[in-house]
Amino acid sequence: CTMIQLHLSRLSEELVLWSSQEFDFVDIPDKFCTGSSIMPQKKNPDIPELIRGKSGRVVGSLMTLITLVKGLPLTYNRDLQEDKEPVFDAVDTVTASLAIMAELLENLRFKTDKMAAATQKGCMTATDLADYLVLKNVPFREAHEIVGRAVAYCLGKGCELPDLSIGELAGFSPTIAKDVFEVLRIEGSVNSRISTGGTGLQRVEEALAAAEQQLGIAQ
Repeated sequence: CTMIQLHLSRLSEELVLWSSQEFDFVDIPDKFCTGSSIMPQKKNPDIPELIRGKSGRVVGSLMTLITLVKGLPLTYNRDLQEDKEPVFDAVDTVTASLAIMAELLENLRFKTDKMAAATQKGCMTATDLADYLVLKNVPFREAHEIVGRAVAYCLGKGCELPDLSIGELAGFSPTIAKDVFEVLRIEGSVNSRISTGGTGLQRVEEALAAAEQQLGIAQ
């Protein structure tokens, strides 16, 4: 129960952040939110915040049980009659949290245009450029320094790595060729992570299929 609630808490934190004005990546339906008691324009993500808060309750139940058995011998003692309340409360809390989170996610709207726009800032594919150089037999220490200079150049110019010309990029290392633009694209970066659990499309589809099979909802 504790691990499930902690995962729900972390997911809730993401939703709280993503629904803020600073991020604005998702829109949480009104039925999962309330207005502010003082600020008419404010929309509070109540359900994610409450689920996040419930994690303290479930962790507290775990601590109760751990403390309960820490001094007991390896047999039954009447102390154990105190285990019912934290166990039942934890199960009820997690069950309710899972149910409401499932409904929230079904109705959540992702603002993919804003999410995509956010990936175009901050030289997001700098690590991919370093990996590209390593695959060209450049030692990582040297690749790290090369990319650092390229990023500093972008900051001074007010642009991103994909905005540089091949001439500008090659100026940092003669090993950089036109194929570099494939790894500088966000799509290329995401799909290049093909190890187990990676972000590559094939790996994501495999993970989804495995989860659906485990849950008994495979198509």
